[in-house]
Amino acid sequence: MSNLSPRRSSLTRRLLPTSLLLGAVLATAACTGTSPADGPRTIASPGPGTATGGLGTVVTGLQSPWGLGFLPDGTAVVTDRDEAKVLAISPAGAVSELGGIAGVAPGGEGGLLGIAVSPTFAQDRLLYLYYSADEENRVATVALRDGSLADQRDILTGIPRASIHNGGRLRFGPDGLLYVGTGESGDRPLAQDVSSLGGKILRVTPDGSPAPGNPFPQAPLVYSYGHRNVQGLAFDADGRLWASEFGQSTWDELNLIQPGGNYGWPEQEGPGSGTEFVQPQRVWPTREASPSGIAVLDGSVWMAGLRGARLWQIPLTGDGTLEPVAHLDGEYGRLRTVEAAPDGSLWLMTSNTDGRGRVRDGDDRIMRITVS
Repeated sequence: MSNLSPRRSSLTRRLLPTSLLLGAVLATAACTGTSPADGPRTIASPGPGTATGGLGTVVTGLQSPWGLGFLPDGTAVVTDRDEAKVLAISPAGAVSELGGIAGVAPGGEGGLLGIAVSPTFAQDRLLYLYYSADEENRVATVALRDGSLADQRDILTGIPRASIHNGGRLRFGPDGLLYVGTGESGDRPLAQDVSSLGGKILRVTPDGSPAPGNPFPQAPLVYSYGHRNVQGLAFDADGRLWASEFGQSTWDELNLIQPGGNYGWPEQEGPGSGTEFVQPQRVWPTREASPSGIAVLDGSVWMAGLRGARLWQIPLTGDGTLEPVAHLDGEYGRLRTVEAAPDGSLWLMTSNTDGRGRVRDGDDRIMRITVS
């Protein structure tokens, strides 16, 4: 745990990789933005090891994108929060609409949020979706067949919803189980109440049942608690689960998740003393982060910042983290989601059309970062 004095990377010009430029050119009419690729960039990485990579635009003109996952063939599946639909985006930037999700009630921070691809997609063709209904948040499955969605089925219900703090991230672990990040819906005591599904990380089987070995017999879906609003989940190469956490007004957090761990909210925000709560691995002033999605690639956690409008890189060690470095300091506005693609690149999504950002020409967009 530490209070950061973060470094910031420099961004210098270089030739844009042809594949990135092609992604911008081939964006289809389904995405109405007309901006070309944003121009060549180099991102300096602190490691482990030192690497440089290129940044370019895959697609522009998206409206309220939120979740992002990848099919085995490298096609991205993206949720539209406010329109309650799922898009498919090819590595070259071609966009098609797969279909809508029934029962979504967009409003405030709620709507169609996270998405995860089944680890056995080749057999079951399932996508997992987190969405806000009228009075609760839910997790559902849909089957993707012949380019269309079918057979929507709710597998997890009863997650508190409100205009704020709906959580929404989904991630399958190396154990084949589904991890679900939730928020406390602005009702702070729910985070410390293990009988509530709000302010938690949940762990369930692919059919939505409590996962075997969960730490609370009286609350069989709960994996960890004391969270304010979890919107980032990712596993590292050692199978450790990391989660990003929105602070209220002082500290945002990156946490290493322990089964049964209490992460302190609302009794503690950021670092504290004593052993009652699990201490964060890293903290940021809320103006510098307000983190949503995270991904792990090449030995680092990559964290997308909304208010902070930065892509944070946090190198991992065997027992913690090294000093974080900020990339893209405000250049593209609010950053919602970052995911590691099958080709070894990072896909990074902006979130400027959600009513809180300054909309730039071509927003919202997905960018590709190659780290080599």
